Amino acid sequence: MTDHTPPDPEVVALAGRLFDAARTGDTALLAAHLDAGVPADLTNDRGDTLLMLAAYHGHAATVTALLERGAEPDRANDRAQTPLAGAVFKGATEVVDALLAHGADPHAGTPSALDAARLFGKDDLVARLTAAR
Repeated sequence: MTDHTPPDPEVVALAGRLFDAARTGDTALLAAHLDAGVPADLTNDRGDTLLMLAAYHGHAATVTALLERGAEPDRANDRAQTPLAGAVFKGATEVVDALLAHGADPHAGTPSALDAARLFGKDDLVARLTAAR
């Protein structure tokens, strides 16, 4: 039997604040909550993790903090996009480097980060991604 109990409004509000913190690069807020037990791979209704949002919005320090606290570097969202591909799309070189340093796979996802770099003519990132594997 499925539980149809509505989520606690306070929990929903906290999750919203955490996703906003990932988008804005509020590393201290995220780190404090993850250290207190919030799952590092918390996802929103589109399957975007905190890491995906931080990577896409170019926050290298936040990305590193999330990875150091157990976030999966290759966890794809509901559209099969990975944090590395998001960072490549945005041209966030420092984020790309942080993800690669923590084992992100340039071939994961659809399109992969490597495919995205090639598609958008980001030759510097193609070189970084090719050298990583």
